[in-house]
Amino acid sequence: MAQKFRTLIGFSKHSVQQLVATAGAVIQGMTGNKAFPCPSPDLTAVQAALDELNAAIAAQPHGGAKATADKNNKREALIGVLQKLAQYVQLHCGNDLAVLLSSGFSAASTSRTQVPLPKPAIVSVDNGNTTELLVKVSRVGQAKCYELRSAAIGAGGAPGPWQTGGLFTNSRSIAINGLTPGITYAIQARAVGSSKRYSDWSDPVTHMCM
Repeated sequence: MAQKFRTLIGFSKHSVQQLVATAGAVIQGMTGNKAFPCPSPDLTAVQAALDELNAAIAAQPHGGAKATADKNNKREALIGVLQKLAQYVQLHCGNDLAVLLSSGFSAASTSRTQVPLPKPAIVSVDNGNTTELLVKVSRVGQAKCYELRSAAIGAGGAPGPWQTGGLFTNSRSIAINGLTPGITYAIQARAVGSSKRYSDWSDPVTHMCM
């Protein structure tokens, strides 16, 4: 499926200075631009809304609450004009990113790349009940839960097959059960996020089950 380019229209999140700069860039980019011969709203409306906002900004420092309210109203008016013009640009750019950007508007991000989860660290391992180890894992932001696994350490010091210990939502108190007293185990943890995202496994920590 072809990538769909869209104009960035989140002007309500702009500061006043960013909004003024955007309007100026759009007026400059669309003046005489053959890709957009009949802008709607026309550029005189954009310029008028920009001039009114600039005048309101200049009057605010000495105008009190009334001047502030007027500036906010003029800001919303300019946002409305820019949003309508951004829709016009999106409809008439032919899904060509270079043409869209020539208007002075920015393009909305098309990246959906998810940031990988950082791997947790095992903070401590303590003995619980017989056949049980209690594990504390460092908290990872955006983690929904934590998965643990354990492996018995063999005679040569190498871990045997890894056994899953389950999923846990509380990183501060995780119990691994069904272990054999007198056996040393290697333990690892990883964070689990949304959309089946997993962090790398933590560095292993060893502890003898008592």
